[in-house]
Amino acid sequence: MNHTGALEHKHPIHEELSGYEGAKLGMWLFLATELLLFGVLFATFGILHVKFLDSFKLAHHALDKTLGGTNTAVLILSSLSAALALDSIQRGRQKLCSFLLLLTILFAGGFLVIKYVEYTSKFSHHIYPGKTEKIVDPKSHSHEYITVDDYITREKIAPLEGEKLKKGVNLFFSCYFLMTGIHGLHVVIGMSILFVLMLGVRKGKYTSWSYTSIENGVIYWHLVDLIWIYLFPLLYLIR
Repeated sequence: MNHTGALEHKHPIHEELSGYEGAKLGMWLFLATELLLFGVLFATFGILHVKFLDSFKLAHHALDKTLGGTNTAVLILSSLSAALALDSIQRGRQKLCSFLLLLTILFAGGFLVIKYVEYTSKFSHHIYPGKTEKIVDPKSHSHEYITVDDYITREKIAPLEGEKLKKGVNLFFSCYFLMTGIHGLHVVIGMSILFVLMLGVRKGKYTSWSYTSIENGVIYWHLVDLIWIYLFPLLYLIR
């Protein structure tokens, strides 16, 4: 048997075709910077949460847990479809990979639509970054809003404590809009990446021997999903 001939006609592994190791290292370094960014945001929120505990507890009632939970489920499903897309291209099933990437993009679009509904709801009740006029009355069973000043008056909160309460509420929603806004930007970037990858699959650019870009794109999307899994309980659930 001519082993030399067999070696000459073997398929090259995908690392040789696309610089797999270098591309993966670059992606993980990039993800490290992203985790550092959100780590700073999480730490800042935690410090403010401790300093303005009553304000944060009061303000978080205005967040819709149903919409937040739905968005969490949508992103988890999108991560599943993204992982299946990677598995499909590894098996040489380009059409299935293209469909699953499109499905992931649609899930991401659904996430943004739900977030838009949340934002418009907040704006309609005069809740803005750095300036919050209303909060959800914690004593209400029908999600009724009350102005911060009326709440302070009703609860007979001292002036200095009232000012601290208003400052804390403003800080909570500033953190909310900042953190979810940056995450939303990452969702848009992830959708764009997945769309370009989907077009590449349809053009036959990626095969079972060359799929490094798809793998890196899916890893990035998993990061987007993971960040939200931390944001959801931090903002919506923890009192």
